[in-house]
Amino acid sequence: MKKSKNLSILTNGIIKENPTLRLVLGTCPTLAVTTAAINGIGMGVAATIVLVCSNAVISLLRNFIPDKVRIPAFITVIAGFVSVVQMLVKAFAPAIDESLGIFLPLIVVNCIILARAEMFASKNPVLPSILDGLGMGIGFTATLTLMGAIRELLGAGTIFSLPVTSEFIDPMIIFLLPPGGFFVFGILVALSNALAKKQGKPIVEHLGCANCPSRGACQNAVLDSEEKPAECEKAEAEKAEKTEEVKTVEKVGGSDE
Repeated sequence: MKKSKNLSILTNGIIKENPTLRLVLGTCPTLAVTTAAINGIGMGVAATIVLVCSNAVISLLRNFIPDKVRIPAFITVIAGFVSVVQMLVKAFAPAIDESLGIFLPLIVVNCIILARAEMFASKNPVLPSILDGLGMGIGFTATLTLMGAIRELLGAGTIFSLPVTSEFIDPMIIFLLPPGGFFVFGILVALSNALAKKQGKPIVEHLGCANCPSRGACQNAVLDSEEKPAECEKAEAEKAEKTEEVKTVEKVGGSDE
């Protein structure tokens, strides 16, 4: 049973809640760096390392980080791992570092990483948090690599810089430009929606966290529990009180007539 649950957590980010195609998160690097398949792999692997490491550390520290400063604490942990990854890429893969440019250090503010830290790692043990980060990273990497391969093939006639169609078909340069990125991304999201609809699953109708089926966890919901946070109870009490006041006013007004 436990193995099945861990497997479900691992595969969740690959297909069911793919961060790019299903949750529509991290679209800036998705559109910016996928002009080549190798760029997609480089960005995806870097983000996956940060996801796994930051999830593990945040899970370990989840009972020690005060709730009021959890977001700054999460960003600090993530920034530390991004700095390490950036130095490693600069040292061992300078070509990838040059291709990714500013988007490598911007992993610090990647919505996927912060969302998983807030929604999952801060509320679950270490192993599930690592598996969640790994699954989301694999899904992110797969999507970026696929987009990069399509755009590189159509825009340059190559895949991983190896000539495929460039010798007998003129490359369509537009696919290496922003309009081509938006077009390919839209097609992939449409295909993802078609597959989801065929399987009876909800399609993507909103952008970012609004589309996430687990967005309640980011709004201070308690996982696997019927207990409501104090903030939610207070908000509901205030709402009920206002409703009673409106009813009282309406009742008094009706009696005066």
